[in-house]
Amino acid sequence: MIQLSAILGVASVALGMVLTPGPNMMYLVSRTVSQGRRAGFISLTGVAAGFAVYLTAATVGITAIFAVVPALYLALKLAGAAYLLYLAWKTLRPGGLSAFAPEAMPADPTRRLFTMGFVTNLLNPKIAIMYMALIPQFVVPARGSVWSQSLALGAVQIVIAITVDGLIVLSAGAIATFLGGRPLWLRAQRYVTGSILGAMAALVITDRARPVPA
Repeated sequence: MIQLSAILGVASVALGMVLTPGPNMMYLVSRTVSQGRRAGFISLTGVAAGFAVYLTAATVGITAIFAVVPALYLALKLAGAAYLLYLAWKTLRPGGLSAFAPEAMPADPTRRLFTMGFVTNLLNPKIAIMYMALIPQFVVPARGSVWSQSLALGAVQIVIAITVDGLIVLSAGAIATFLGGRPLWLRAQRYVTGSILGAMAALVITDRARPVPA
C-alpha cells in the first residue's frame, strides 16, 4: 500500500515540474497561440501519450536498467542538461523569443499536432529525469508490489501534469495578449524563463540521485 507521504511527495514534485517552463509548456503555448485552443488540446493528447510511454517503461522495470548500468543514466542526465541549456540559450540570446510571443507557425493537421506533442514529451529531459530518478525514490518495496506502486505514483504525476497543461492551453491566448501589449513584462518573462531553464540544467548535472531497481 502506498503511503500518503509518497503520494504528496510525487504530487509536489509533479506540480513543481509542470509549472516550470520547459519543452512541453513552450510547445503547447506556441501551438495554441498560433493555431487556437483546439490545436493546443490535440497537441496535449500527444503529450499525454508520451506520459503513458514513460509510465509503462518505468512500470515494467526500465529504471532497473539505469540502476545496473550507471553510464546510461549519466548519459541521459547529461543529454537532458544539454537540451535544457540549449533552450535557455535560445530564450536568453539577443533577439530570443518568449514562449508567449511565438513566431508564426503553419497550421498543422490533427495527426501532426498529436505526433509533435508526443515527440516533444518523449524528448523532454524533465519527464525522463522524473520517471527514471525521482518517482522511484518514493517506491518502498516493503510496502507491497513495486509494479503497482510505480503505476499509481505515475498516474498521480500524469493527472497533475495534464490538468495544469490543460489550464495553460485554455489561458495561453489571454496571457499572450496581456504580455503582447507590455513589452517590458514580456522581456522579463523571457529572462525568468531562460534563467529557470539554466538553473534546472545545473540541478540535473549536480544531482547525485540514482534510480532504484523496480
